[in-house]
Amino acid sequence: MLDVSRTLEGPHERQVSFWPEQEALWEDGAMRTHPVLLILCAVFVMTGAAVADDFTVLDGKSDSLLYNDLMKQVNGQYQTRREILKTELESPEKILQRQKRLRNNFREMIGPLPTRTPLNGRTVGTIDCDGYRIEKVIYESRPGHHVTANLYVPTQGKPPFPGVLVPCGHSDNGKAAEAYQSVSILLAKNGLVALIFDPIGQGERLQLLDAPRHGTTTHTLLGIGAMLVGVNTGNYRLWDCIRSLDYLAGRPEVDPKRLGCTGNSGGGTMTTWLMAADDRIGVAAPSCFVSSLERVLAALPPPDGEQLWPRLGANGIEHTDFITMRAPKPTRILAAERDFFPFDGTQQAYQEAAEVYEVLGHPEHVDLFSYNDAHGFSQPRRQAAVQWMRRWFLDDPGEIVERENTLQQDADLQVTRTGQVVRDHIDEVTVQSINLQRAQTLAVSRKAFWAANDMKTCLAEVRRLIGFRSNLAKATVTTKAVVQREGYRIEKLVIRRKDEFPVPALLFVPDKRLAKLPATLYVDGRGKAVDARPGGPIESLVQQERIVLSIDVRGYGETTDNPEKSPSKFHNVEHRTAALAIHIGRPLVGQRVEDVVAALNILAARDDVDSGQIELVGVDRAGPVALHAAALDARFAGVIVRSEIHSWIDNVVGRPLQPNLFGHVVPGALEKYDLPDLKRVIAPRSVRIE
Repeated sequence: MLDVSRTLEGPHERQVSFWPEQEALWEDGAMRTHPVLLILCAVFVMTGAAVADDFTVLDGKSDSLLYNDLMKQVNGQYQTRREILKTELESPEKILQRQKRLRNNFREMIGPLPTRTPLNGRTVGTIDCDGYRIEKVIYESRPGHHVTANLYVPTQGKPPFPGVLVPCGHSDNGKAAEAYQSVSILLAKNGLVALIFDPIGQGERLQLLDAPRHGTTTHTLLGIGAMLVGVNTGNYRLWDCIRSLDYLAGRPEVDPKRLGCTGNSGGGTMTTWLMAADDRIGVAAPSCFVSSLERVLAALPPPDGEQLWPRLGANGIEHTDFITMRAPKPTRILAAERDFFPFDGTQQAYQEAAEVYEVLGHPEHVDLFSYNDAHGFSQPRRQAAVQWMRRWFLDDPGEIVERENTLQQDADLQVTRTGQVVRDHIDEVTVQSINLQRAQTLAVSRKAFWAANDMKTCLAEVRRLIGFRSNLAKATVTTKAVVQREGYRIEKLVIRRKDEFPVPALLFVPDKRLAKLPATLYVDGRGKAVDARPGGPIESLVQQERIVLSIDVRGYGETTDNPEKSPSKFHNVEHRTAALAIHIGRPLVGQRVEDVVAALNILAARDDVDSGQIELVGVDRAGPVALHAAALDARFAGVIVRSEIHSWIDNVVGRPLQPNLFGHVVPGALEKYDLPDLKRVIAPRSVRIE
């Protein structure tokens, strides 16, 4: 019988193994009755043309390696936080020092906020209800950037009333969602003015009409460009909250000295950020958000745009720290015991907050209310939020009971004529246009930065921004296998630094050489094996008598993150890993440049390589990585880039709907440099963009 697992001889020598179904046919003799299959198999065996090389290098499952490595760093940062915390909660003085440091770090993470400009608020309609009225209002949080909102005003009792801001969660219809109408009605019926407004990407405020999804998707897509210009989605949403609070405080029915905030889920997020950022929030009740951030990152899909502050982990900030920042102001955590936000993490956050308030002498000012239900602004939590507001604003701790309410249809609460501000206002200033305008405005400061500093100083700033570490441990190489092709061999390697991520690689070495050869370090965002096929681009380089080292920097090829763990709704295949990298303060670009430099060290140290003639090739998503590496390491004789990303301004900020941009994010980069600046650094060495 013909051996169906054999070594082919000749130029395509490698192991061949037919699929199990064919092996079974051979075993039971059925192949004798399938002459066509017999002929096909004979052709396969003779030519090897249909059998691909297996260029897997790493052992076992590798699609969670990067995530696990990043989570290890997350855990390390929070372990450091726990050690520091042991001494920082010992006295009021130490807590106040901690509070000051946290606030300063948070302000730095927020980034620059715009100057207050006229709100130009107006009411476009009113709905009279039982005990309250709903005003349909619109105002500008910044010139030309409109906010659609509903104001719920009590029609019983004597004004001025306390005012409560209600940031929306991630409902498609924004302020019109049933739970958000219900809490606003409950506030108004209990003597508090409530203002609820549409977030960007929701309700009447879609920013990218052609986006694959809205809400959390566009929050993230817009956040990519925002981070490059030194802010993030949280910055924009926080400013909307601050200006909405300005509008609420300016209403004649509202007492500006009695302002509160409550919101659920995404609204709980914004309540948490706002209560720490704006001292006017006297009473706060975030719902279904506050937990242990360390636990959240481990248990949930990656955060969306406004929940991701660069360097949050590097600064050792947990959810409960946002309560510490405002302590001892009244703060009630509202939680669902069956939430996807880990409830044990919520209990942990509350325990730490309670200790802070105890040391500060106001234990009654912090509280945890939980109910045994699932995620959402359910009736028990709505009642608890309103009761907390009345307790501190009206000195009334009495029980709140929500009666059946008459809810409005979405269209009845609509503020704009068309249902979207971008259609009502042809000159509407969207977040995308704000990002792009800021990127272009920063061109002046970028040019001044390069003109005022020497090259060493400028490149040191690039290293800082990407989180590149110069003191890299020496890398070692392990050879896993060798594949022989006609005229050259392919070595399957693992490059590893101590306590660092393994880099799988393929080394292509010509069989015959008389002297040291020039070399190419090949980095392909699609994976190292794509261009390694017979007759492919790498073989062409080898035939030019070059040694080629093709590597999978972290997150590419073999170590591509598990796609099931990075939800497709975010439009990014590496959303969770890019988010974690930004959280810890080490963007993926910088980590990948470290991998490239480690591989360069290995290549340059080889006896058969002319270390003065090593070029770098960056393909697909690896293009920006290659530009950074060539700019930061002068040992590269030149660089070739085959990528669509040539400029962060043009190809990322200006095109937010392109998929898989998240891995390119370097927070604040455009305050100092764009990719064309790196090309100028590389010159007069060769730079070729294909």
